[in-house]
Amino acid sequence: MAAAPAVRFPVFGIVRLLGLAAAAGILFWAVHYRGGMALSTDEESKLPIFNVHPVLMLIGLVALNGEALLAYKTVPGTKKLKKLVHLALQFLSMFLCLIGLWAVWKFHDERKIDHLYTLHSWLGLTCIIFFSLQWATGYWTFWYPGGSRSGRASLLPWHVFFGIFIYVLAIVTSVSGLLEKSIFMQSAKMIGRFSTEAMFMNSLGMLLLVLGALVILAIVSPGPGKIDTYRGSSE
Repeated sequence: MAAAPAVRFPVFGIVRLLGLAAAAGILFWAVHYRGGMALSTDEESKLPIFNVHPVLMLIGLVALNGEALLAYKTVPGTKKLKKLVHLALQFLSMFLCLIGLWAVWKFHDERKIDHLYTLHSWLGLTCIIFFSLQWATGYWTFWYPGGSRSGRASLLPWHVFFGIFIYVLAIVTSVSGLLEKSIFMQSAKMIGRFSTEAMFMNSLGMLLLVLGALVILAIVSPGPGKIDTYRGSSE
């Protein structure tokens, strides 16, 4: 079986930089191009409440979740501290996602738009459900009350697998959301196919793909924290 690739460049720093760039990019898009964000709406424009959705989803499921996945390799200190940071970041991610889900649901209700009819919405709902179950299972088994040593050891490989799978699903969902929004706006003649906004959204989607690839590379590659990742989280 082939070994995981050895990384010869500062992958953790690049991941953090790209994660910040992605978060800043979606915020810039919402504020500069789409009129900002709000948790309430008025009769003139209901778009600000919709804009809460992509911003919080991307920051939660991609940027913060990526940091959480790498916590065992990037956070200095004891195994218990690394585990706590991992759980806390993912809990914050889940909290932001629930607000983002509520925002888009409220937007659809107020605009009389059907719910859950696009592939993006199916992917997103699946991602949130899996993410919530993954967090709850991890909390119960690895933190409190904690499973038996053999139970933790047997669950850990599956926990790692589903963590990576959910992260990939989050990237796919985010990219499909950008594509869906761009197509909707182009169909409504809100933006042109080669407009600055359309190109910015395409570029953000490409950035997310690169970020996702580097996060997965950082997880599977050997290096400092590997033992903590696979052994420490089961103890």
